[in-house]
Amino acid sequence: MISSSIQTAEEISHLQKTEVDKPYHLIVWNDDVNTFDWVIETLIEVCGHNVEQAEQCAILIHTRGKYAVKRGSYYQLKPYCEAITDRLIQATIESE
Repeated sequence: MISSSIQTAEEISHLQKTEVDKPYHLIVWNDDVNTFDWVIETLIEVCGHNVEQAEQCAILIHTRGKYAVKRGSYYQLKPYCEAITDRLIQATIESE
């Protein structure tokens, strides 16, 4: 019975680690409020994109309705998502 309990704890630990390491995408959503310039500035300042990357992402966000601007673990992307939403731009984190 103790062995089963330890095994269960190991399985839970493995599942938690897998969930943390699972690839996620930071999605920025199109809206009718924010300008291209504001989105581009945000992607440069928050995500570290260069001007060309930020401009391309802004165009894709506008034409597709949303676009994955960054990839990583949930915990890596969370501060980026919060910083973007603090600028009143809609952003979410989604798993692959």
